Amino acid sequence: MTIKEIQEEIVDEFSMFDDWMQRYEYIIDLGKSLPLIDEQYKTEDNIIKGCQSKVWVHGEQNGDKIVFTADSDAILTKGIIAILIRAFSNQKAADILEANTDFIDEIGLKEHLSPTRANGLVSMIKKIKMYALAFNAKN
Repeated sequence: MTIKEIQEEIVDEFSMFDDWMQRYEYIIDLGKSLPLIDEQYKTEDNIIKGCQSKVWVHGEQNGDKIVFTADSDAILTKGIIAILIRAFSNQKAADILEANTDFIDEIGLKEHLSPTRANGLVSMIKKIKMYALAFNAKN
């Protein structure tokens, strides 16, 4: 699936919920299914700066695609990074760089987060794009 198709799928899933309490519960459930980062990658280099909780993101090149893993010490944040990993993992670096993140606004996530969590979300996206930039430059 393309990034856009995955993003549309995520928007559709969120549209099934009537209120934000249900959406928060869904985000938490998504966090429980997150492919966890290997302990060796829980380093200062992989930590997301500007996030109130600890979030680690690691990207590895697998053929012509980047595979991301992540973890967080906060349950809601874990769900947020799970959404981003789902959208961007197993995709080509160039596709990640070209992808927009409008789906975040479409599901209403940014407006329902505290300012520090919203900043953390932006920082998570930047980190994913930085990995894509680094792997794209190598190829």
